[in-house]
Amino acid sequence: MKQEISPIQNSRRDFLALLGAGGVGLLSSALFPHRSFATVEETLEAIEGITGGKDPIEDKVSIELPKIAENGNTVPFTVSMDSPMTDRDYVKAIHILAEGNPKPSVATFHLTPGSGKAEVKARMRLAKTQKVVAVAEMNHGAMYIAKQQIKVTIGGCGG
Repeated sequence: MKQEISPIQNSRRDFLALLGAGGVGLLSSALFPHRSFATVEETLEAIEGITGGKDPIEDKVSIELPKIAENGNTVPFTVSMDSPMTDRDYVKAIHILAEGNPKPSVATFHLTPGSGKAEVKARMRLAKTQKVVAVAEMNHGAMYIAKQQIKVTIGGCGG
């Protein structure tokens, strides 16, 4: 016995109901927009997650950023710290955070005594004018922090 396959039969009423449901979805997203940038509290929570609740020392770490970034898509930065980089005393990691990006964490660089120098250079995307934070994590548990404000004229994260 053969079974006949028929095309889906939808009425105009079904189509209008589906169209109305889609409209409600669009309307709700317009009325209740999602937050697109991290808050200062989220950045502080991220720092606390890195430091394990310890208060980082505002010393020894330096951030080099342009004062104004014409385009937030590619912002150069250098983070360095004065460290002997020996087996007993070295920078284990450098964490970069941006307060005004959709997610505060930008990058984490892992270092060893073999790195020779506690310095990282790279480029990052910045959504808007904001503070950039660098946290240096030492092998013996000490934490150091630096913050610098940067003005972004054209955002690079959809901002």
